[in-house]
Amino acid sequence: MEEGLRERKKRETRRRIADMAMGLFMARGFEQVTVAEVARAADVSVNTVFNYFGTKEDLFLDREEEVEDLQSKVVHEREKGESVVAAFRRDFMAAIEERDWRYGLNDGSDVFARIVGDSPSLMARFRDLEHTQTQRLARTLAEESGAEPDDLTPHLVAAHILETTRRLSRHATALKLAGVSWAEIRPLLIRQTEQAFDLLERGISDYCVRM
Repeated sequence: MEEGLRERKKRETRRRIADMAMGLFMARGFEQVTVAEVARAADVSVNTVFNYFGTKEDLFLDREEEVEDLQSKVVHEREKGESVVAAFRRDFMAAIEERDWRYGLNDGSDVFARIVGDSPSLMARFRDLEHTQTQRLARTLAEESGAEPDDLTPHLVAAHILETTRRLSRHATALKLAGVSWAEIRPLLIRQTEQAFDLLERGISDYCVRM
């Protein structure tokens, strides 16, 4: 019980620091906020901040580990008889209806994207994150399909699928940044998603169907 209480307090402290940091970043931008200001807002020392987060960028990407595995989760949770392409189509369409954060369709995602775009260090981190996501998805596909170690197919499929979802997400964000309302974006994004996944279905629809 004592250990459980200690761990809970640590999680609460980490969450408070991350929430305070994100509030400051969203209000003023990433580059304009210092770690010392985050520490003051969270009522902790700078050393405490670095005990939980190795870098300032880690404060912004406090859910990075969860994000890295989102795509593999889609594969693992696909339905019987469902291909990977169909699973991602279903997941992305559900995210549109839910305006889910996992594809950057939530309220505030345009502000988030602007902050990232204004920071070279965050841009670099997101490129690294996207690379990690693609590699993890490829590894998951290889495991699920029983691919040989030198088979490039899982890597090609992962790249095709994730580039498709990223392009769709970025286009929706660009429209939001341009002042287009979600009521206008939603039907356009649904149509574009169907068209994009139709293209994927015609090319790799039979790959890695769950038996």
